[in-house]
Amino acid sequence: MSKNQNNFEDNFEKSEEDINIRQILEQYLYYWKWFVIGIVVSLIFAFLYVKYTQKQYQVSAKILLNEKESSTGELAGLMDQAMLGGGSTNSEVGDQIDVLTSKRLLTKVIEKNNLNIQYFSVGRVSEIELTHENSPIRFIFLNEESKNSDKLNDQYLITILSTTKFKLENKASGKTNEYAFGQKISDKFGNFIISPNKDIKKHIDSEYLVSVKSIDQTVNNLQKRLNISPNSEKTSKIINFSLIGPVPDVSKKIIDDLILIYNSDLVNDNHKLTEATSKFINSRLEIVTNDLHGVDKNLEQYKVSNNITDVTSEANIFLESAADNDKKLLESSTQLQLVDYMNSTLNSTKTDLLPSNIGLEDKSISSEIASYNELVLAKEDMLKSVTNEHPNVIKLQEQINDIKRNLKSSLRLYKNNTQTTLNSIQNKQNQIASRIQKVPSQERGFRDISRQQQIVEALYLFLLQKREENEIKSAATPENIKVIDFAYDSKIPVSPKKSIIFLGALVLGFIIPFVLIYIYKLLNNNVNSKEDVEDAVGAPIAGQVPKSETSIIEHNDNSSVAEAFRILRTNVNFLMKNSKESQCIYITSTTSGEGKTFISTNLAQILTMSGKSVLLIGADIRSPKVLDYLNIADQYRHRYGVTEYLISEDIKLEEIIIKNPANYKFDVIYSGQIAPNPSELLMNGRFNDIVNYGKQHYDYVLVDTAPVSLVTDTLLIADDADLTMYVVRANYLDKRMLAIPHDLYKENRLKNMAMVVNDVDFTKGYGYGYGYGYGENHNTDSWFKNLFKKK
Repeated sequence: MSKNQNNFEDNFEKSEEDINIRQILEQYLYYWKWFVIGIVVSLIFAFLYVKYTQKQYQVSAKILLNEKESSTGELAGLMDQAMLGGGSTNSEVGDQIDVLTSKRLLTKVIEKNNLNIQYFSVGRVSEIELTHENSPIRFIFLNEESKNSDKLNDQYLITILSTTKFKLENKASGKTNEYAFGQKISDKFGNFIISPNKDIKKHIDSEYLVSVKSIDQTVNNLQKRLNISPNSEKTSKIINFSLIGPVPDVSKKIIDDLILIYNSDLVNDNHKLTEATSKFINSRLEIVTNDLHGVDKNLEQYKVSNNITDVTSEANIFLESAADNDKKLLESSTQLQLVDYMNSTLNSTKTDLLPSNIGLEDKSISSEIASYNELVLAKEDMLKSVTNEHPNVIKLQEQINDIKRNLKSSLRLYKNNTQTTLNSIQNKQNQIASRIQKVPSQERGFRDISRQQQIVEALYLFLLQKREENEIKSAATPENIKVIDFAYDSKIPVSPKKSIIFLGALVLGFIIPFVLIYIYKLLNNNVNSKEDVEDAVGAPIAGQVPKSETSIIEHNDNSSVAEAFRILRTNVNFLMKNSKESQCIYITSTTSGEGKTFISTNLAQILTMSGKSVLLIGADIRSPKVLDYLNIADQYRHRYGVTEYLISEDIKLEEIIIKNPANYKFDVIYSGQIAPNPSELLMNGRFNDIVNYGKQHYDYVLVDTAPVSLVTDTLLIADDADLTMYVVRANYLDKRMLAIPHDLYKENRLKNMAMVVNDVDFTKGYGYGYGYGYGENHNTDSWFKNLFKKK
């Protein structure tokens, strides 16, 4: 195969593909008005939606969590950074975000601003939310318990009648009553009043909607809307706030109050812990001061009574050895004292905060004290809104008692260990004491009193140091958070977004008509074009006949229908291989109403225009229509026809032929009267005589036969045909019925069968349509110009 031939075939395939795409586009462009209407309606709805939908604005804020001192020291902090790669920072930020979104803090924000009550100005189309300050009315609960009622979820339509009266309609129950401002109103959740908030005269006859929800429900709604997130960097301690709502002032108030309440909550917790530690240290200092005074006095009396002024030189040798041991004894004694102080605090029946970081060396005890204080703070905060009998309070108290028992056990174990160490030190001290037996008893007594003085003095100085550290920490503690940006709104609404909505409406306005048309075509199971016939039947297509307003074409007719029959005439000659002999052409169809008689009469007319002699035979003796199509039924209905000829042998063929009726140039044999047994008549062999006579005296014999799916008449006489034209009417015949001509063509039961597609609507893009009506005044404008021309 040559290269030029390959290029030719490729170009031919591309041309066919282009034609198919154009055909599909033409089918949809036939409904262009529906696309225009769909787009216009969609844009109108989009415009109304954008105009009357309340705009939503985004409010944002940003805070920075300040660094906190690590209770485990600098080394532990460095280890956390090295091993976890900043994971502890992420954990801290995540914990604080959980605190910020907790129901406890959000409840405080909602109660502070009465956010469970919303006010709306009622317009003709939609409602616009108002701030509490801009609302001309105020909804006030008469009892605080009503705010948390499970039954609280109502809407009230309020119409201001005058400066003193209003009409209230409960949207749920539909009840309507008139009330005076300030009058008590009862409902299922409790009592409330409506009071004027601003100059009420300006709002007479105006309507307002008040939506009232419970605190819990409002908290749940706010938790869903509020977005609190950390920065993307792992080591960042910045927290971002975002809230979308219709009223920016309300959203800004929510975020700002949440930040302030969160910061105040942290400050209060720190102050409580500092106060508890300071109170403990001061009480211990009071006791130690008295002990120190007593020891000093005892030392003074001992020196006076024993005349002791200096340590003997003999004791110097052993004092150096005893110094280190005394130091250890001092440390152990101090720890025992601190354990005793802590035990005395724990034995108290009150659930108070415990002092932290007072010098106990056991880290586990310090950790348990911190956990104990956290639970005590949580209980105190909860008791602000509930009683001691509340299940959550009881549960917290049980946890506090568990930690207290664990703490007591840890202190007891620590005391035993320290006491063991102390005993060991004292044993060593006894050994040293035995070495200094020669030291005067006065010196030993002096040392005992001096040692006791040192212990008490060391404890006194230690407590003074801790008190000072606590006071400095309380005074120098920086703010827990730094507000980078207080709440600010975007000024530009985040929804509805005009560009996206109008673009979506434009797309939707195009897609909806397209989908409807597609569904219509999908559900439309009728034959639409010659492609449907070709695919289902397989027989050649002799021609396509467009819609026609007239039953038969005129002489010198240049209409598209006449051109279609001229093409059909050419294709018939091609199918007959341009034979010079007389030909018999059968015209049949699947069912009645498909236009086989219309094809027969017009084909006869177009053949005579070419100078051929034609005999048209009406062989449908069950439902004759030939004379009706030729508009000569009243003149020739009384004449003999095919039926009479088949019944009686006395009737001659010449008697049933109608010569050139109504100035037509072809002859007609009328089908005759309707016979009771058409099939039997067609089987008697006399119909063959009619066909043979026609082929002897005419160039063409056209036989209008009965539909093949209803009766067997056509199949009984099918052998006499040289060509069978099978008519299929577009937009009329069910595609499933094409199985009948398919089987007839496959089994060759109709001789030389060819298809004719009738009543094709070329304006819908079915078929190509070019070549019809050549020489007429055609519109050569492009399709997109024709779209806006009136048809």
